[in-house]
Amino acid sequence: MNFISKALATATVALALGGSAVAQDSQEINFGIISTESQQNLRPKWEPFLKDMEEQTGLTVKPFFASDYAGVIEGMRFGKVQLAWYGNKSAMEAVDRADGSIFAQTVALDGSPGYWSLILAPADSKLTSLDDLLTCDKSMNFGLGDPNSTSGYLVPMTFVFAENGVDPKECFKTVTNANHETNAMAVANGQVDAAANNTESLALIEKNQPEAFKKIKVIWKSPLIPSDPLVVSNKVDAEARQKIEEFVLNYGTENSKGDAAAEKEILAALEWAPFRKSSNDQLLPIRVMEVEKQIGQIKADANKDEATKKAEIEKLQAQKAEYQKQIDANEKNSGA
Repeated sequence: MNFISKALATATVALALGGSAVAQDSQEINFGIISTESQQNLRPKWEPFLKDMEEQTGLTVKPFFASDYAGVIEGMRFGKVQLAWYGNKSAMEAVDRADGSIFAQTVALDGSPGYWSLILAPADSKLTSLDDLLTCDKSMNFGLGDPNSTSGYLVPMTFVFAENGVDPKECFKTVTNANHETNAMAVANGQVDAAANNTESLALIEKNQPEAFKKIKVIWKSPLIPSDPLVVSNKVDAEARQKIEEFVLNYGTENSKGDAAAEKEILAALEWAPFRKSSNDQLLPIRVMEVEKQIGQIKADANKDEATKKAEIEKLQAQKAEYQKQIDANEKNSGA
């Protein structure tokens, strides 16, 4: 009997400790911030926003930086990140592999519906177009973005390379991967002949490093990319999630619990206006883009026979058609 009582007491303590751990974890939020720039540049822009989140939600909120996009995705996958700002490509990875859900979307300060991927070249370069870039004689050095970047990687891989049946590694002397800021500066300093970037990053270069901006020109601009999403882990408990979503979607608006005018200034430092509500459906155009990239790569693959290519492409075309069907249905329902 003593043994049973002791066992029950031990189990009760273990359950109590376990319950405390869960409750404590739900009060601590690590906010993932993708590495579009150096941590030194990103931290001061984000800290006021995270401080307001902490004060208004009562949660403990800490920034989570990683050296690449994958670090934030994996952080959410393994419970080290509960909430994150991603680009669309990295958000797709977080939704598919890290049990995340999109709940909000950024809005550009100037009201733009999104942003654009760019290919940059030095201002004094002979390059003026994609035709000039895609000579593919392995004489040039090219800078791609992070492999999980939408504008730095997925978009140029889809619309610049896959669409033209080109493998960058077979086209250029060297291909490197870096964040937007690093790529822009590499172009300005003549360290690469061209590099992927986007309109948001280039605007920051113009604002913060005007001399470098003067040494850069744009030789290609993509179709519109949807604005960036915020993703919350589905492991976050309902109460904490509600606090987070209400804070984000009310921030800088008349419904805010804080100083809306001051909050708008904090958002402006991030080049944003107040957020809008969103969902995983935001990723559908990105999924179409990913499929188009894969189709282009299959077509350009010299190691596959035509029958294999045909079978793989047909499967991807069916997947693309399903995504497009969902996009069309959403547009019809929204009256667009």
